[in-house]
Amino acid sequence: MSKKGLTYAKSGVDIDAGNRMVELIKPLVKATARPGADAEIGGFGGLFDLKRAGFKDPVLVAANDGVGTKVKIAIETGLHGTIGIDLVAMSVNDLVVQGAEPLFFLDYFATGKLDPLIGAEVVKGIAEGCRQAGCALIGGETAEMPGVYHGADYDLAGFAVGAAERGAILPRDDIRAGDVILGIASSGVHSNGYSLVRKVVARSKLKWSAPAPFEKKKKLGSAVLTPTRIYVKSCLAAIRETQAVKALAHITGGGFPDNIPRVLPKNVGARIDLARIPVPPVFRWLAATGGIAEKEMLRTFNCGIGMIAVVEPRSADKVAAILRREDESVVRLGELVAAAKGKPRVTYTGHLDI
Repeated sequence: MSKKGLTYAKSGVDIDAGNRMVELIKPLVKATARPGADAEIGGFGGLFDLKRAGFKDPVLVAANDGVGTKVKIAIETGLHGTIGIDLVAMSVNDLVVQGAEPLFFLDYFATGKLDPLIGAEVVKGIAEGCRQAGCALIGGETAEMPGVYHGADYDLAGFAVGAAERGAILPRDDIRAGDVILGIASSGVHSNGYSLVRKVVARSKLKWSAPAPFEKKKKLGSAVLTPTRIYVKSCLAAIRETQAVKALAHITGGGFPDNIPRVLPKNVGARIDLARIPVPPVFRWLAATGGIAEKEMLRTFNCGIGMIAVVEPRSADKVAAILRREDESVVRLGELVAAAKGKPRVTYTGHLDI
């Protein structure tokens, strides 16, 4: 009795499906072209011409990230169109914190069973994120890995590279007590704390298809998938037009207490007035439904502020005006203070409106 020969497809990997996905995403990738990057995907590596991008003496800045368990909600709801925006946002927001302009992006999409249409929908979001950030999507990798991922489950990773002119990298070395802290509003939960979000939803016994308790006219799944805001263009405008931005901090996992000190000298701390934070309704619902204490909220979520800027006091109003011109919602959160030895670097007055 002869045995039929095995094939790669029989082992669970469909090369033809991967090729179909590449053809589906080519127009999406082409739409992200910018000076310095205009090649079509399909080669073994992506090319970028720094000279054509207009830089004279650049320093390259790189960042990579994923979207955490938020991707699980996209899979469970079948809403794949915006998770790619999150993927781009989490890396390019880290680049602009260094004063860098994002130049190009690459993605990694891994799944148990590749559905080219789902893959293309994810990449559509990635391309939109790149468009918002002004960077080119110059390549990526799609991996079909049966046995590692279950069924159609997938995960994402993103890699961004940007550049800043030498001498223009943030944070600056003249940060001192008395500098003003501006807070730039978030679009919601962004892409951190979703393991806790999913626990709260499980406790509420609500389905993803149920009306969102905190947002009218939206289903719960769609509401919690609101994509991460991309701050690149507004922050670059403020940096370049004022020369008064000394530091930026992307408020991701760890919230204020972990992220703000990352851009401050060791002898400087931050004092934040929590009452000034415009807390979105989603955070009030999470806190109430999950019984989450204020301290835990501040350590897990952005609570309504996705980016903070440290600025010269005399230029705070000008920086805020430019950010608002670029469609950001800005509040004056507090100021930098001398750090007390052995005390938390970030201290608070008032309380969150939760």
